[in-house]
Amino acid sequence: MTRTLLIVGIIALGAVLLVTCRASGADVPPTGAKSPLEFTIKANDGTDHALAQYRGKVLLLVNTASKCGFTKQYAGLQQLYTAKQAQGLVILGIPSNDFLSQEPGTDGDIKEFCQRNFGVTFPLMAKLTVKGEGQAPLYRYLTAESPFPGKVSWNFNKFLIGRDGQVVGRFGSTTAPDAAEFQAAIDAALAAQVPAPAASTTGDVKSSGTTETKH
Repeated sequence: MTRTLLIVGIIALGAVLLVTCRASGADVPPTGAKSPLEFTIKANDGTDHALAQYRGKVLLLVNTASKCGFTKQYAGLQQLYTAKQAQGLVILGIPSNDFLSQEPGTDGDIKEFCQRNFGVTFPLMAKLTVKGEGQAPLYRYLTAESPFPGKVSWNFNKFLIGRDGQVVGRFGSTTAPDAAEFQAAIDAALAAQVPAPAASTTGDVKSSGTTETKH
């Protein structure tokens, strides 16, 4: 009887540990990517949007929301894009409903909101899960495999990717687009030389499915 209870207890403990690991994402395998530019996500209109097209550019990834205290940063991001687009800066707005459901609208609603209230012209993506269960592979890479790991803390976290396709900086929600240290990091990335094209290789582009000062 005692042995039977012991075996049952061990099985139960194993089940609890398995559930805990899954809940924490511990059983999620690494993406195997060497750069965020290996991923493809969905654009606001639902089409595939390969990040590889931005090699040689400076790319800023921002998880956004329309009903957040930081939503006003859209204005500063647009000013930044207008000022530095010609130098090679690209900003991608990546809406996320992961924080207190502050991005409840459809992709069409989000685009209309951004254009009407902030005159946004930089590319907007489709809504993406940036943390927790169902986390998109792109953000799994950014938060676990990049040089700047750590969970996305809130809306308007910012990942800065250099011309060579590597993550060169990360800034939290409280870092405004006009913050001196943020502007300096972008200017440094823009000043970097465009890397020479690598020898042609065959590789898979990874889909992301359905950039530190911490907030």
